[in-house]
Amino acid sequence: MSMDLRVGFIGGGAMAEAIVAGITQGTVSRENIYVSDHKAARCQQLAEQYGIHASVGADSFLGHVDVLFLAVKPQAAAKAIAEVKDKVKGTTLILSIVAGLTLDVLEASFAEQPVVRIMPNTPLSVGAGMSAFACGTRAGEAESAIVAELLSSVGRAIEVTESAMDAVTGLSGSGPAYVFLLIDALSDGGVAAGLKRDDATLLAAQTVYGAAKMVLETGKHPDALRDQVTSPAGTTIAGVRVLENRGLRGALMDAVIAATEKSKDLGKSKK
Repeated sequence: MSMDLRVGFIGGGAMAEAIVAGITQGTVSRENIYVSDHKAARCQQLAEQYGIHASVGADSFLGHVDVLFLAVKPQAAAKAIAEVKDKVKGTTLILSIVAGLTLDVLEASFAEQPVVRIMPNTPLSVGAGMSAFACGTRAGEAESAIVAELLSSVGRAIEVTESAMDAVTGLSGSGPAYVFLLIDALSDGGVAAGLKRDDATLLAAQTVYGAAKMVLETGKHPDALRDQVTSPAGTTIAGVRVLENRGLRGALMDAVIAATEKSKDLGKSKK
């Protein structure tokens, strides 16, 4: 069902395009989507590909959008905010996907508007993203529902407290890299066992995809699903034993914690 909203984007990069691609599939009317980017060629490409409004500069739409995504690089955020904060309506919902930009900073910059901080991940680009969002003090249930519906058009979304954002970064934000590494390693194992590279990569990637889908759609604990595959004295338990002996579980846990701590350090450096 289409939402009766006018949605603007400051920044037309990969994340903004992924969201545009998702919401144009029935969530928001194309004629109600506006993108501003500093490159004219990029604006033309987005307008032609998605049938939306795209321009260099945002003055033409800032005063009438209901939702405004801040989708710029962290180093460009301060300038972008300064340029738009006095031109948006007091009721405009501000959604920031700028890494490290806290709710305190957003609310100080936008004195009237409800603000929401979002941490997406790169699978947004194929409609399978995992996004977490934290609402500011002026964003209530209605605003939370809008954010959830918009982000659900490009994957899944959950609401968390801002204090959880570093852990979200360490898990789902950085997580695709861990999974790519896992797929590559499984593919290497397939090649070592005699498979062709293309076949091994397809087998590995589809296996990871299918296993993840089972977790999401069955609601069963991963351990329960693993037990369904693991026959007594069979091939799977032989492989699982090697992974447990080599510390795969602990390594992945440590990776999430290390990325979380790094996110905290980067956040401190921006204050």
